[in-house]
Amino acid sequence: MFNIPKDPVMLLSYVNTQLRDYYPSLEECCHSLGIQEEDLTLSLAAIDYHYNRERNQFV
Repeated sequence: MFNIPKDPVMLLSYVNTQLRDYYPSLEECCHSLGIQEEDLTLSLAAIDYHYNRERNQFV
């Protein structure tokens, strides 16, 4: 498993960069990084960011 940031703001930046540069979907990103999609979306929802499938990023 990768060492991903715990701080939600840093996590947002990290995940959006991963999505932009390496993964065509959130599902593939989470699978590859070994993280639960639900945990990630809940963490980022806490700072009012939600996954936009069309843009493939959290907005």
